[in-house]
Amino acid sequence: MSTPAQDILVHHEHGVTTITFNRVSKKNSFTASMYTQMADALDNAKADAATRVLVFQGDVAIFSAGNDISDFLNNPPTTQDAPVFRFLRCLATFPKPMLAAVCGPAVGVGTTLLFHCDLVYAGDNAAFSMPFVNLGVCPEAGSSLLAPQMLGYHRAAEALLLGEPFMAEAALEVGLVNRVVPPTECNMLAQMQAKKLAAKSLASLMETKRLLKKTNADELLARIDEEAASFGRMLGEPAAKEAFTAFMEKRVPDFSKL
Repeated sequence: MSTPAQDILVHHEHGVTTITFNRVSKKNSFTASMYTQMADALDNAKADAATRVLVFQGDVAIFSAGNDISDFLNNPPTTQDAPVFRFLRCLATFPKPMLAAVCGPAVGVGTTLLFHCDLVYAGDNAAFSMPFVNLGVCPEAGSSLLAPQMLGYHRAAEALLLGEPFMAEAALEVGLVNRVVPPTECNMLAQMQAKKLAAKSLASLMETKRLLKKTNADELLARIDEEAASFGRMLGEPAAKEAFTAFMEKRVPDFSKL
């Protein structure tokens, strides 16, 4: 099936639920409505006994440009129950294996959602970035906790403080992705691996994932909530206002007096 707006497609076959970002004309940037659709899809997949594995995928040229800035400014996530934060909590607590196939740019939440996936495959055109400071805000999705654990502190600091992109081979080196392949093969590889997982015991998969993530579980949810509170507060501060104004005016933000 697919959602009415078609920006998010949800397909189920042979135990695998695939969530496809289908807003290529807008670089697969996420709106509040899309976050709600994805959270609903995760909740449904969690409850559906026929779903054993979940896969996120985009287009061969773009995974996601992160938040749709216009929609973001019209629907700012200033409360803990905002659609984006609901989606992030669904990600963090999803008990079944999650995979992602990433081609092209993965910006902001397009990268941070990957920290919650169990397996990530990248096209050799993938470019990952977390430019939150460039927008006058702070990390989200628990990335201030998960990025240092996965990448090491100094590489996480470089990614989060500078907000500059790093490419697929660098992501492979630090363990953010499992394998790098040509973009045209990426979605197929993720589906092949998902089908392998779907053939295994779901109880075994879920218990193994629970044990793998047990150390972080409570701290991660607390960090997501802490980040959300900081993020919401910072949206109303001068740095974020300057950053978003500059973005809409297509100029470089000036933080020199802030």
